[in-house]
Amino acid sequence: MSRLLRPLGLGLLPSMRSSVRSHATPLVLASTSAPVPALGSRKSGSCSFSRRAPTPRYVRYLSRPPIGPTGRGANALLLNRLYSSAHSVSPLGEPQGAPLEQPEPRCSHDAEKISIEWGAGRSSNFHHIWLRDHCRCAECFHPITKQRLLNTFEISLSLQPAKVESGMAGLQVTWQSFPPHTSTYPWDWLRRHSYDPVLSSQETSASGSRASESTLWSSRIKDSPPTVSYEHVMGDQKGLLEWLRNIETFGFSFVEGVPPTPEATEELTRRIAPIRETHYGGFWEFTSDLAHGDTAYTTLALGAHTDTTYYTDPCGLQLFHLLSHEGTGGSTLLVDGFYAASVLQERHPEHFATLSGTKIITHAAGSEGVLYTSQEGYPILEVDEKGEVRGVRYNNDDRSVLKVEGARVQAWYDALRAWNECLTSPDAEYWVQLTPGTVVVMDNHRVLHGRSAFTGKRRMCGAYVGKDDWKSKLRVLEEAASAGWPGEGKVQRSNWGPYF
Repeated sequence: MSRLLRPLGLGLLPSMRSSVRSHATPLVLASTSAPVPALGSRKSGSCSFSRRAPTPRYVRYLSRPPIGPTGRGANALLLNRLYSSAHSVSPLGEPQGAPLEQPEPRCSHDAEKISIEWGAGRSSNFHHIWLRDHCRCAECFHPITKQRLLNTFEISLSLQPAKVESGMAGLQVTWQSFPPHTSTYPWDWLRRHSYDPVLSSQETSASGSRASESTLWSSRIKDSPPTVSYEHVMGDQKGLLEWLRNIETFGFSFVEGVPPTPEATEELTRRIAPIRETHYGGFWEFTSDLAHGDTAYTTLALGAHTDTTYYTDPCGLQLFHLLSHEGTGGSTLLVDGFYAASVLQERHPEHFATLSGTKIITHAAGSEGVLYTSQEGYPILEVDEKGEVRGVRYNNDDRSVLKVEGARVQAWYDALRAWNECLTSPDAEYWVQLTPGTVVVMDNHRVLHGRSAFTGKRRMCGAYVGKDDWKSKLRVLEEAASAGWPGEGKVQRSNWGPYF
């Protein structure tokens, strides 16, 4: 179950506002000038309240706790400070308690579509051709490969149902065709895939599908960041799922207790998925030797950025492990790009519109034999059809020549300056001193990273993982958890699964 938390005081009745405030202390404490704590110390620096930013409108209620015995950190912190505990969850993360009442649906049809009344004034319409095309009996949909066997182009455009019935198993339709064919569609599958109209996540919660959740965070997350243990991640699939859920929810996660060796770090990375090869190699180990033409291979400070912005498909996850450092400085910077974007949208909607609607070209041209460019470019902020941010692609150092209409040049630079202010605000910057044995992994499409300048020899290792690869692993593990962990390779995947 996923719930939307509106900005406080907007769109809520007075009685609801006081209720939300009691469960939604905003995480906008700004750090004062205090030393950066080493990860693992869990010491809170002195804090002072800054002017409260508007609560981001796409912060969602968490509907699942950490899975294993080592779960702690930001999950508990944010549940206590931000989210209502109006419903409980099982150890597998499935909503428990009283689900939405689902009265027995009633059906009717006309020459074009079948209408289903769900109750409480809600209904869905499904066109005949859409229903026939989505029949998932063994004759129309392969039970093993999960691929369509039905020839879509042989379906008559004037297809009509001969009989429509509402039963316990779902909607049953017998089609006027030769030979006759009967299709059965489970009710939860129809709710989940309702398109006329699209039903809310709460109305489809009985379907078992899991909506993607993002918890936006500020610098206050330093008090208890999302963390799992190396032993838990490597020990069983539940630990791996907890790790990936942290990344899905917060955009990053630490792993503590990792042996400080490249071999152990690479094994940890491959626990998620195959390593993605780039022009930097596969699994990499580096120091400040300019082995590649990139400022990451220097001792210079790096501002908040995402990697491989010049790729058509930027890398999905980035994993870092500090193996050793004989010197000073080199603190790691993390910024939640979704949080920064939400602040920008609330305070400067015109700048948000500029950055989400203007394509920027980026490049990588510092190494011999390498010349990447994004050609037509991509917006810094990727938004969906609802205007909500779904991706951040930003590295000002890699930006190529700006190509916008003359009348928009000043507006674009104004928007970029406002974006930079959001990223560099003490409210947004989470600084941490990594130590050997602690790995950090980030969603490169959401969390920006950087570092302070450093002295001495600093030895790092890490890798990239593709976005599609880590998302696939997360879905497979969610599927196994929903099935009660029957064992690897033993999940019986239904033709009516939530993901396809």
